Amino acid sequence: MRIPSSRTLFAMAMAATCTIAGAAGAVVSPTPLNEAELDALAGRTMTTFQVPGLALAVVKDGVVVHAKGYGVRELGKSGRVDADTLFGIASNSKGFTAAALALLVDRGTIKWEDKVTAHLPEFELYDPYVTREFTIRDLLTHRSGLPLGAGDLLWWPNGQFSPAEVLSGLKHLKPSASFRSEFSYNNMLYAVAGEIVARVSGSSWSEFIETQLMAPLNMQACAGLRSRLKTPGITALNISNPHAMVDGKQVPMRVAGNDFETGAAAAGVVCNVKDLAKWVQFHLAVGRTADGSELLSPRQHRSLWTAQTVLGVSATAILTNKVHLRAYGLGYFLEDYHGYLHVSHDGTLPGMVSYISMLPELKLGVIVLTNQYDNNVTRAIASQIQMAYLGGENRDFVAQAKLVSDKANAEATTIEQEIGTVLALAMPAPMPLAQYVGTYRDAWRGDVLVSEKNGQLRMKFSRTDRLEGSLQHYKNGVFVVRWDDRTMLADAYVRFLQNNDGEVSAARMEALSPRTDFSFDFHNLELKKQAQKN
Repeated sequence: MRIPSSRTLFAMAMAATCTIAGAAGAVVSPTPLNEAELDALAGRTMTTFQVPGLALAVVKDGVVVHAKGYGVRELGKSGRVDADTLFGIASNSKGFTAAALALLVDRGTIKWEDKVTAHLPEFELYDPYVTREFTIRDLLTHRSGLPLGAGDLLWWPNGQFSPAEVLSGLKHLKPSASFRSEFSYNNMLYAVAGEIVARVSGSSWSEFIETQLMAPLNMQACAGLRSRLKTPGITALNISNPHAMVDGKQVPMRVAGNDFETGAAAAGVVCNVKDLAKWVQFHLAVGRTADGSELLSPRQHRSLWTAQTVLGVSATAILTNKVHLRAYGLGYFLEDYHGYLHVSHDGTLPGMVSYISMLPELKLGVIVLTNQYDNNVTRAIASQIQMAYLGGENRDFVAQAKLVSDKANAEATTIEQEIGTVLALAMPAPMPLAQYVGTYRDAWRGDVLVSEKNGQLRMKFSRTDRLEGSLQHYKNGVFVVRWDDRTMLADAYVRFLQNNDGEVSAARMEALSPRTDFSFDFHNLELKKQAQKN
């Protein structure tokens, strides 16, 4: 649910400072941006990155000092974004899952060190030892040993699998590292965490967070899933539409991500900046509601922001942001940032990005929601606002982020164009197309159908309405699948494998562009061709 080319490279934006005249200057005293300056920052960022719509909120000292929308909900339509406009917040849903579990710990229903199998006996991973030792805490810390994004195709894009099917499929995902040895981001284990919430509470994950977290915080417009939005007027009229950059231009796209419980605990929440500001106020108040009531104990709130999995720190981060320690807690990234604790998380669905950033010691929180696909946008805005409160160097974070984004896009475009040049030669496949036709089955994802029509191979994934496209021979028996929906930015290589008799027996896939979100985890599939039924 993130875009590696933008997230991984964001830290490089700081290194670009020296290339921008006047981007860095002397340290100044704290001067928070006023409303006109925040408006200008949002407008300049939207112009720079072709952002259709954006919502921004700033919380300081327990007060919402800014909550506003900019631009349009969908290109080509008149509806404007405002502070009530709803966005999918993607992986910022993980914070709600962590808080839900913390509530259950407070109530004595569960313990962080409970074995997952104590609550979900059917839970099974590839390694029996890991299955036996896996705790509720482990579900939230991205240290399972599974590869980046492993299993995401069960719900992304629009995967039609139940939580039970997710649980049964996990045992087929092969680890890429030892248990608890390193950080590797995973969404499916948050789906398991959501199932624990459901199993022990007797309600669905969505219902639990709506009644036990959102309702006490008066987050009336938000819901655990898009289909559960409570206010008909908002649902019908004031919800943002995702967009993707196609051929250098933003275009509206279909809403992606499932709208049922399978992936909700990892990425399901739909909300607006007005209510997310209440969520940030709750956290900055160490688990208390607006009237001062304790919703989450200080101890359990502190557990959310306690380091669990150590992360690396780049030389650039040390130099420019004085970051020396980074870690993942329970649903949040943690780091020291110019001498302060920085708590943050971002989230990406196709065509929609959210970012929540907090400096608890300054009682400062920033929320940025957009209906476009580049994480550099949200982080640049938050960094500019935070630095004004910190009184740090005068730096143009938007210009820096644009340099990084342009560099990543240029590299991706070069790769895509080189592949396109080869495809344009229309090299013949090494075998008759009929040899490739058939049903290919992966143990955790299910069936993928390869068919032939009018001399053209087609590929269609089962249990989703999004992954269908045409196959074209690339070279040496490797094909490229071009998905019919061009806004997904997820074309992939397809290598067909032969057995000792020269017959096609299996297929392997891999995304071809660094622009592709890691949740398209094609590379984790082991597709075996099924024998034809007589």
